[in-house]
Amino acid sequence: MAYEITNMIIDDDFDSEEYVTAEFIYDQQNYSITFKKADLEIINAWVFKDGTSLPANLSDSMVESIRDDIKERM
Repeated sequence: MAYEITNMIIDDDFDSEEYVTAEFIYDQQNYSITFKKADLEIINAWVFKDGTSLPANLSDSMVESIRDDIKERM
């Protein structure tokens, strides 16, 4: 399960919830996944295909791996 995180956005200027979004490449496709910053609960995940975004179907193990990478980078 080789992926590469290409960008990470940490939203911490909001009055309510704060979020972390990671953009990554997996299997030659671009993805985006957003977590709540406080507990890294997944909010949404998207795959970008043919100029549009579609809900991504990511395995639990991939989500956990990305979550661990985000923890290390924060």
